[in-house]
Amino acid sequence: MRDIAVFTGSAHPELAAEICEQLDVPLLPTRISRFANDCIEVQLQGNCREKDVFLIQPLSPPTQEHLAELLFMLNAARGASAGRITVVLPHYAYARSDKKDAPRISIGGRLVADLLTTAGADRVLAMTLHSPQVHGFFNIPVDHLHALRELADHFRRYNLDNAVVVSPDLGNAKEAAAFARMLGIEVAAGAKQRYADDKVVISSVIGEVADRDVIVLDDEIAKGSTVFELLARLRERNVRSVRVACTHGLFAADAVQRLSAEKEIEEIVCTNTVPIPMHNRTDKLTILSVAPALAEAMRRIHNGESVSALFG
Repeated sequence: MRDIAVFTGSAHPELAAEICEQLDVPLLPTRISRFANDCIEVQLQGNCREKDVFLIQPLSPPTQEHLAELLFMLNAARGASAGRITVVLPHYAYARSDKKDAPRISIGGRLVADLLTTAGADRVLAMTLHSPQVHGFFNIPVDHLHALRELADHFRRYNLDNAVVVSPDLGNAKEAAAFARMLGIEVAAGAKQRYADDKVVISSVIGEVADRDVIVLDDEIAKGSTVFELLARLRERNVRSVRVACTHGLFAADAVQRLSAEKEIEEIVCTNTVPIPMHNRTDKLTILSVAPALAEAMRRIHNGESVSALFG
């Protein structure tokens, strides 16, 4: 890993440090300061000239603050004559803004992709984008990882003879089906309609779930509205147990505590793509690390090797 320089902002320094430990490279310091007029300034305190620069920064809350930091980091790296700049996006929050579903509405997923490119990004390494079309929002190379392998390794520890994977909606059914194949079990899906950010209705569950051990798989959980709605439908079908799994555990508005309070839910599993404060954790929460996967992808990008081979 010669001629590599890795930096991070304030979004998730713990994940960045773990990735660097996996790569056996130093995490170079970044100085983020704020002027009296509330403008921020970023200085990369390590040599970037002709280096392969990786900037690790999930767009987690406060999202706009962390986006601004990332843009300034890109600008600083490009101004420091970096050889190539790769943005490592463990969580791309604006991926949910991927279509025009109301009049005069912005499509943030495409706009932020353009901003990252304009600021200096040469390629992007992302983890579990909200929808496949977001990949096409970038006009630079994108390596898109998923956390299904890490999640599957965790759930293989259990007896899955009577288990079924349930996707909360048909849009995530393809990922749920791939996850079910990895576990060698069946898959089902909810028929969901979203009326607002925190208002969803699941009218039915397509597939056999009665008296089964259910693994609910979603890409992210914020307020948990979808999971609570799905849980109501699963109760009507007398499921035996429920475990909830996702890649991005945002857990806003005490979602972890409220989900943990549901007696049917035995476990909530997520990865560390975004930081989860200690006060926002419960005994039912299990956090898996994606640092090894991101580190291996970064190593392959640096050495010009295939990233898609990771999914072989």
